[in-house]
Parts: sequence; C-alpha cells; structure tokens
Amino acid sequence: MQRNYLENIIYEEKELAKIVGNLTTPLEDAHDLNPLMNYIGDARYVLLGEASHGTHEYYTWRMKITKRLIEEKGFSFIAVEGDWPDCYKVNRYIKGYCVSGKNPREILDTFNRWPTWMWANWEMIAFTEWLKYYNEKLPLNQKIGFYGLDVYSLWESMNAIVKYLKKEDPEAMATALKAMNCFDQYGQDEGQSYARASCIVPEPCTKEVVSLLSEIRSKMKHYDSDPENAFSTEQNALVAVNAEKYYRSMMRGGPKSWNIRDKHMVETLDRLMNFHGKNSKVIVWEHNTNIGDARATDMVNEGMVNVGQLTTEEHADDGVVLVGFGSYKGTVLASTEWGEAMLKMKVPPASEGSWEHIMHMAGGGKDKLLLLDKLKNIEQLGTHIGHRAIGVVYHPEREKYGNYVPSILPMRYDAFLFIDETKALHPLHITPDGKQIPETYPFGF
Repeated sequence: MQRNYLENIIYEEKELAKIVGNLTTPLEDAHDLNPLMNYIGDARYVLLGEASHGTHEYYTWRMKITKRLIEEKGFSFIAVEGDWPDCYKVNRYIKGYCVSGKNPREILDTFNRWPTWMWANWEMIAFTEWLKYYNEKLPLNQKIGFYGLDVYSLWESMNAIVKYLKKEDPEAMATALKAMNCFDQYGQDEGQSYARASCIVPEPCTKEVVSLLSEIRSKMKHYDSDPENAFSTEQNALVAVNAEKYYRSMMRGGPKSWNIRDKHMVETLDRLMNFHGKNSKVIVWEHNTNIGDARATDMVNEGMVNVGQLTTEEHADDGVVLVGFGSYKGTVLASTEWGEAMLKMKVPPASEGSWEHIMHMAGGGKDKLLLLDKLKNIEQLGTHIGHRAIGVVYHPEREKYGNYVPSILPMRYDAFLFIDETKALHPLHITPDGKQIPETYPFGF
C-alpha cells in the first residue's frame, strides 16, 4: 500500500533518527567532549555557534569547550559577536591592565547596546572571572584575549578613537573630530538616519572615515608602547569605515548589508590572528547563522556569505572546525520587537521533520554530541532539512513560518551539540530568580 505524503515524512524521519542515533554520544559533562577535542586536533580555528542569543546552555557549553581548548590545546583568544569597544574592556580586565575595572560585573554592566542580555549576563560574569584567574599565571604576551568582531559600534568606536588620540596624537584627533562631526548631524539612532540620508547623498561621510583610518595606519608605529591599545585604535577606525558602508547598504535591501557585516568580522578575525602571531589559535562565538557554512543553506540562493564559509575557504589548510548547537524545547530570552524589553519566552517543541525533532527522537530526550564527518556520504542527509534559528526578536507562535533554515547539516557543521531542553539566560540587568545566582558562578559554567 502506497504511503501518503505525511506518512513518508514520518517514515523518513524515523529512519534518519535511527541513523543519527547510532552515531551520537552522551553529553552530560565536560568529559563527554573528548570526541570533539580529538576531532579538533591541531585546528587553529574553532567556531562555536548557538541557535539563539538568549539560551543558558549554549553559553555554558561554549564555555566548557573553550576552557578545554585553552587549557589543553593552547588557544590564544576568543572572538565574539559583540562590539569591539565593549569587548575590549573585558580583554583589558582579564589581562590585568591598569584602570581596567574592579570586577566583571562593573564592566559587563556597561554593555548597554540592545540586546544587552547577549553579554550582560551572569553566565559571562563567571566566565570573565575564570579568564582573569587563568591569565594571572601567564606572562602578558601569552594571556588569553577577548575581542568583539561586530560592526555596529560606530559612535562608541569614534569616541574611543578621540579619547586615545587626544593623548597620543592631537593632530590626528582633528581628523577624528571631523569624521565624528559628520556623523553627529545624522543622530545616534543605530545608523537609521544616516542610512536614509545616504539615499539622497550617496556617501555622506565616507571620505572622512577613510581618511581617519589612513592617517591612523600611517602613524601607528609612532604611538605609545602599549601595542594592543594602538591596535585597538586602528580597529575602531576600521569599524567606523565598515559601519559606514553597512549603514549605507541598509536602505537598499538585499544581501549586501549582511555580507558587509560578515566580511568585516572575518577581516577583524584575520587581523587578530596576525596580531597574535603565526602560531595563534582562535575560538569564535557567534550565532549558527554566522558560523555554519552558508553554502549548506538557502542563504547561498540569496548571494549571502558568512563567517563560517569565508573562514573555511580561506584557512582550510590551518584547520577549521564548525560546531553548531540546537535544542528541542525550553525557554529563551528575546524580545517581540527590535529595541523592546527582554522577555523570557517559551520555545515550543521543534516541528516534525526538522533537525531538532530528528535529534530529539534519536537521543530519546537526552543531550547528545554528534560528529558529522560520518554522515557526509549518507544520501538521506544530503537534502535540505529545517534547522531552527531564533534571533533576538522572536515570536514563538509564528515559529513554523520563519524560524527554520533549510540546511544540509553534515555540510553546515563538523559537529553538533544537541540540548533536548534548554532554559533562558540570566540577564545581569534583572535580579536572578531565587536567592542565588546561577550555578555558573564562580567557575562551574
């Protein structure tokens, strides 16, 4: 008797779950990461994803992986989907620079760009304190770094440049102030006014920020004896140049603004690797949509690239490992509209036929680690299957219609961590439930 369409889906899902289930391993504590550590080997690039920006377990498992990579494999620094100026404060604190903040809460409390919960959370307080503790026994040139890769911090980066040049190079500060004054006339509203203005005047402030970057680069060797501060100033100028491109592209739609942002993150990553030397190794924390190879999704049809794809294409010989995350159900921190209040939302059980539902069936409701190299040649897994992606704006009731990215999982990642039931992050700007802060503190992750 011939099966109907729905019966075929159910049958195929059961078959895939059986195949996947035979290849997963339990995921209960950090020791269960041994297969992943062995797979990573001597790779210099390890990119760790997340299926949302507001899930406790995605952060804590990335921290566990990162801790082992630092302790056992000598990784040099962490680069995250965050703003350069804010993350640089964390970098200076964990390295013990003077005037770098009294404690991690004081520093993370200043992360006030929406969505604040991405980095201003109790999970990050614990990890920041561990990084500082770990760095205390290392010489300065070997301390682990923490940096932001993103492009959004135009005004924060400009302010940091002016502050630095006021001390080091008053002549160049005039160029910085000229660029800042150009942007100030459009307001500081996340670039929206500047984007609208660029529809009338094609490149309102392009010349100013390019001139600033050029001048800083020409004078870097004459700046102070703190090479990291000089590097940071140049990076802030690069942020200004690429942020200006990004905001100009926003009003035109299409993939251009996405590609500008991800290419900026890869350029920053390359600069950081060069800065840390030929033997440096990096751990990247970003959303799955950034670190999972875009060529394995429908993003490729839109002409979009991402960090995972570009890093793999450019640095395959150095070893690049992409690790995705996902869950079946739980809670998440997100908002219903851009810029609105954070909310703890329910994440419904994953849709039938999705990777999350397949992993739920394969794992019997347990957390699992799946290395995907053994699945690359299995025909059934060479098709696009929905893979859940939750952003900072989330509507659970509409999930089936826009939160699943068609993905060939064995091509998108090298490994996949599946957490059957997750819970929301613990935001720093809201008192944690109960009398105690989360179990992440001080170093439990």
